[in-house]
Amino acid sequence: MKRMLLSLVLTAGLVPATGQARAWGSLEFTTCELGQPGSAVTVQAECARLEVPENPDRPDGRKISLKVAMLAARAAEPAADPVIFLAGGPGQAATETFPAMAASLSRLRDRRHLLFMDQRGTGGSHPLACPFPDELAGDLPPERLVALARDCLAELDADVAQYTTSVAVRDIESLRQALGAPALNVYGGSYGTRVAQQYARQFPDAVRSLILDGIVPPDLALGAEHALNLDAALEPMLAACARQPACAEAFGQPYRRLYTLRDRARATPETVRIRDPLSHRPRELRLDGATVAIVARLFAYAPETAALLPLLVDEALQGRPESLLAQAVMVMDSLTGQINHGMQLSVTCAEDAPRLQRKGGDEQRLLGNALVEVLLQQCSVWPRGPVAPGFAEPLRSDVPALLLSGEFDPVTPPRYGERVAETLPRSRHLIGKGQGHILLARGCTARLAAEFLDSLDPQGLDASCLDVLGASPFFTSYNGAEP
Repeated sequence: MKRMLLSLVLTAGLVPATGQARAWGSLEFTTCELGQPGSAVTVQAECARLEVPENPDRPDGRKISLKVAMLAARAAEPAADPVIFLAGGPGQAATETFPAMAASLSRLRDRRHLLFMDQRGTGGSHPLACPFPDELAGDLPPERLVALARDCLAELDADVAQYTTSVAVRDIESLRQALGAPALNVYGGSYGTRVAQQYARQFPDAVRSLILDGIVPPDLALGAEHALNLDAALEPMLAACARQPACAEAFGQPYRRLYTLRDRARATPETVRIRDPLSHRPRELRLDGATVAIVARLFAYAPETAALLPLLVDEALQGRPESLLAQAVMVMDSLTGQINHGMQLSVTCAEDAPRLQRKGGDEQRLLGNALVEVLLQQCSVWPRGPVAPGFAEPLRSDVPALLLSGEFDPVTPPRYGERVAETLPRSRHLIGKGQGHILLARGCTARLAAEFLDSLDPQGLDASCLDVLGASPFFTSYNGAEP
């Protein structure tokens, strides 16, 4: 029996080691728990450490340690090509993002090991964690934004210029080599799709397949189209209210009413006292135009929260904004706990800020230029690191690729997936009706992704099971939607 067990694990590259540890290539994995900040959700896994140079061009210089995690495949004879998960943000850690996506990624684990490595600057990989600008505090003056970045930089023990995407993909290759150089199936979500494409560009022979979910084209400067994309998602999303009689009767035209609330809050900001939904302690928040826009953006990410927006906007217009702000606090506090703001600045200041421009037309949109202003102000004092040649060019590759988008994604709309698919001839782009940002967890998408990894034939997938997807019905009261 022991001999049989040994032969099975050898097919996947895993071999027993001493005690509770086991080896994969040159790494030794031991049992660990992966948790999500601000949540009690945990997942048991196996963890290891990978040491890499902070500056890859100075291999004898300072080293940093990266956190790696693995969930072994369920199959008795796993496939030789593992799946590596690349998190979004930028600034999220893969091992901290995974617990919330464990159910959807479970299907990919049927035949393949799942790999997670916290990108340098996040989670357990020399994190560049700094106080995050409290977006729910509303507009911040430029000098305050610059001071936040300077203070952050002063607190970090790191060469922050070495935490860009172009450097991070070299860490992925170091991990692959440490594991014995298996071919990788690369899943990237949101900003992780940028990392996946850059890895496939720099190390094309290492990639067996790509799954890109919430797709960022290489030529896109992050933040450049946030205002445009939010309005383009919210308008048709909220227009569906008119097709639901109870919603139309209760709220009329919620998209227009959202702008009414924004304009009122912009003209007459107010301080709202709420009871913190987690601690139950009193908490004061400023309700101004910027806050309304940020709340709408956060709620638009998922159909479940988007379904609350007409009700909460109506409550705020009736002079009861507490519920809207309390719901937003839960979303925002969870998000800020996951984002390593210093790493986010290292990425965006090098890769995006030089290409960003303030757009006059965006001033009239719900979000305006707020996020662009934050980025440009903070990047004015943040060191800029290396960006690989051809970074912003489309990825041209014959690698099989499955592209996933949500119809109402407020940050990476389906047109981005169409653009990326143009230079990936062996790709297929699936769009989830009524869905927001990140599709893998929706409906049968995870099963389709697992079938794709087995066949490498995206065109051959029967994706008709996605036809049942749709937006969540709108809440007309705190009891939920009308039956």
